[in-house]
Amino acid sequence: MVKNNQEGYLDKIISFFREFESIKDYLPSINSAGYPFIVLFVVISLILSMISDFFGWVGFFVTTWCIYFFRDPDRILPDLSNILISPADGKVLSLSEVNSPENLIDKKVVKMKKISIFMNVFNVHVNRIPVSGKVSWLKYIPGAFFNASLEKSSEENERMIAKIAISKNLEIFVVQIAGLIARRIKCDLTENQSVKIGDRYGIIRFGSRVDVYVPTNFNVRVLEGQTVISGETVIADFNTKTKN
Repeated sequence: MVKNNQEGYLDKIISFFREFESIKDYLPSINSAGYPFIVLFVVISLILSMISDFFGWVGFFVTTWCIYFFRDPDRILPDLSNILISPADGKVLSLSEVNSPENLIDKKVVKMKKISIFMNVFNVHVNRIPVSGKVSWLKYIPGAFFNASLEKSSEENERMIAKIAISKNLEIFVVQIAGLIARRIKCDLTENQSVKIGDRYGIIRFGSRVDVYVPTNFNVRVLEGQTVISGETVIADFNTKTKN
């Protein structure tokens, strides 16, 4: 009996991957950070299906959502110069003028415009570089895990700050912020790395927020409540002679 159960279990695994192979060309690309979770969900779903059909179906739908969450579709960049594109899919929570992110090496305080974008669990969570330049500084800050839609999450939640120099004396900050459910920030950047607008650079798992800080004389081109698309929506533009 045990042998038969094991053979049935293996047959289900083989069947699943055969079905996945047959439809994968019709599915969006999956971010590599999602593979361990997808495999885990598949295994758990198969075990649940051995307990009952109901639990098996629950596992199937949760696994399908996991695959959907880690989708990584291609995006078409706007053919424009001197723009910032959205680093994340989601909704613009707020537009405000605040101090530049804390804990800077030189400790200087500069007023900047902040564009806050909230990603729910159904948005694409792969983050993209908003503007071409060089990563001049990175800072990881441990913190709390408040709901990322709350304004206090910008200063109190776990986050990763990336400073991107567009040119001399012209720079922005992109901040990945963990949320109530999203507790893992993946950032693939390194200091002094050259980056291009639209490049993928990380992911925040299971609901989160990204704040973009730009100089005050940048022209913000989104509104509060607007839905933005990573790699496609223009969130700001600027003059190359603009100074912070």
